[in-house]
Amino acid sequence: MSGIYIIMFVIMAIGWLVQMQLKRRFHEYSETPIGSGLSGKDIAEKMLRDNGINDVRIISVEGKLTDHYNPMEKTVNLSHDVYFGRNAAAAAVAAHECGHAVQHAKAYSMLQLRSALVPVVSIASKWMMWILLAGVLMLQTFPQLLLFGIVMFATTTLFSFITLPVEFDASRRALVWLTNSGVATSLEHSKAKNALWWAAMTYVVAAIGSLATLLYYIMIYTSRRN
Repeated sequence: MSGIYIIMFVIMAIGWLVQMQLKRRFHEYSETPIGSGLSGKDIAEKMLRDNGINDVRIISVEGKLTDHYNPMEKTVNLSHDVYFGRNAAAAAVAAHECGHAVQHAKAYSMLQLRSALVPVVSIASKWMMWILLAGVLMLQTFPQLLLFGIVMFATTTLFSFITLPVEFDASRRALVWLTNSGVATSLEHSKAKNALWWAAMTYVVAAIGSLATLLYYIMIYTSRRN
């Protein structure tokens, strides 16, 4: 059992290091002006237009690294620094989020699967920790409760892994467009690629961490027989 604690500690440490590296890279690349002089908003508008997408709005939202695409409302939500930024980091993030809009428009299968799981994961995320806690406390008398919690947690873990190809594909679409459109130079493209790689690593670490936690609860459930 102690082995799983060591694994989880290592994953947490790696996650912290990745987050620090991500922030450092984005800070560094936010100081690299983009030659085209386009802002994140301009880049998002151009990428959507080049892909024939005319029904998606681009809006500015509060916070840092809060950028996301909302498929329900069809909005590309860019943080203030990205929305107004005219640098390599802003270009990378804006294009990446538009990559999700392109996925949506082209009915990318993994995005559709991820979207279908959102309602289930939303409910599971709200209740599963309470159910898991109660399940651990009542393990000897009512083990089915912990098993139910494990099934709920497995759903969120599956969601984490389905998210990976969605994120990597959005970055791929973004980088291809940045090159083909002439918006970014080779140096700017290299920095954008590096920034998106570190952003993707946060999802990888989160997925592995979720899997490790799932295995931990499974071990607790199976140990009741010993």
